[in-house]
Amino acid sequence: ANEVCPVDAKEELLEECENIWKELEECQSKLMLLGVETMVQSDTKLALLMVQWKALTVDHQQWHERSPEIISTSPDVLLELGKEELQKVKNDLEMTLSAVWSKNKQLEEDLKREQQWYGEQKEMINTLNRIEEETKPQAEHLYKTRGLEELHKKMLTLKAYREELVSALGEFLEKHYPVPQNGKNKNFSAESDVELLALQDILEMLVNKLISTPHEPYITIDESFWPPYIELLLRFGMALRHPEDPNRMRLEAFHK
Repeated sequence: ANEVCPVDAKEELLEECENIWKELEECQSKLMLLGVETMVQSDTKLALLMVQWKALTVDHQQWHERSPEIISTSPDVLLELGKEELQKVKNDLEMTLSAVWSKNKQLEEDLKREQQWYGEQKEMINTLNRIEEETKPQAEHLYKTRGLEELHKKMLTLKAYREELVSALGEFLEKHYPVPQNGKNKNFSAESDVELLALQDILEMLVNKLISTPHEPYITIDESFWPPYIELLLRFGMALRHPEDPNRMRLEAFHK
């Protein structure tokens, strides 16, 4: 009556094995979830986790298809063997879990570094944009200043060229068309004693009048205008008489 029935011992062992398998399935599910999260975070660790997952799947399938063999009918022996096997499985799962947690921690550190780098780059871009906005008006002002300087240089160049032309024209007129000496203006009174103008002075008057009042470019011909010079300007098309007043003339508008 004190001996244990082999049938009862077998049923007890099978029930204990089923409980152990349930615990193994729960651990395996947790490991699967943790492994999936880790694989999502890092594609570089995917290969290693897949190998571990396949190995665990194969082991689970083998244990699931394997029929328990009764090594001994002694419940104490079976219990010790079961404890040893469960301890081995527990150690393997703890090692795997530790490795996964270690990789997960490393991924978290990598993520923090990437976030820090992203923040630094974003701050740098904001700084560059602010500097660009601050220096944009200065750049536009500098561009306008350079444009004005170039225009001023061109104006100085044109002014120097104009002075050269005026000087050359003055020398030419002074040499070939000097101030009339002892000349009398037959168109005016013989008693008048007016100093006659040189051709250069007449041309300057015509040019200045045309520039200062382009809407009224005519000048009045008085006693100081020597008639041969007036005839010269009119004959060669350099000046035009007023259509209604013959005592007024203007410079031909060569610039139009």
